[in-house]
Amino acid sequence: MAAAGDGALSSVMTEILVTLSREPLHGYAIKLDVEARIGDGYVLGSGSLYQALQRLERRGLISEVPELVTDDGRRGRTYRIEPGGTERLKRELARMDRVLADARRYDIEPEERAS
Repeated sequence: MAAAGDGALSSVMTEILVTLSREPLHGYAIKLDVEARIGDGYVLGSGSLYQALQRLERRGLISEVPELVTDDGRRGRTYRIEPGGTERLKRELARMDRVLADARRYDIEPEERAS
């Protein structure tokens, strides 16, 4: 169960936290990474992306990295995951594991992903 005031994470927010768990990135790089990992032609709209980033930032799960220039030379807003974001992501992944275990008890298996 989530801690008081924790609030549920949307699937987009969870995907963003997974992406930022590797390294700080600017918004467009986050979008590309999420789309590549989800696959199947998924497109993360800019509005959905930036709304999720704002919510994560307000909760203190991510923060903007001041004056960081990315490897590709972009100066856009760059974000990093905060320790609380890492802990929140771990709780969400544990919750997802429990859902998957429950589904398997009812003989419901996830579809195979195309490589």
